[in-house]
Amino acid sequence: MTDEIQHKIFKVIESDPNISQRELSELLGISLGKTNYCLKALIAKGWVKARNFKNSQNKLAYAYLLTPTGIEQKTTITVRYLKSKMREFDELKTAVEELKREVGAEKMI
Repeated sequence: MTDEIQHKIFKVIESDPNISQRELSELLGISLGKTNYCLKALIAKGWVKARNFKNSQNKLAYAYLLTPTGIEQKTTITVRYLKSKMREFDELKTAVEELKREVGAEKMI
């Protein structure tokens, strides 16, 4: 599971603990099976806790809560994910500048 997916899961369940796996899957843009796998992995690590409750349609549903360890991990993963995105941003800026120079040079010929 990537830092990006973990970060998004933490962010979503922190803001909406009662979200269904199907809704989470749609928000993340990943399959329902992968969403289930990711949640189970986070639960196994002790970073997320699932509490069951009955929803309005008399079906068993879950509320996903970040554990204290999960909150710490969210911070660690967020910092790591941010650093990764900053590196990507810097690489893109460099590539754009190179392309601008390339196009500028061709216009002069």
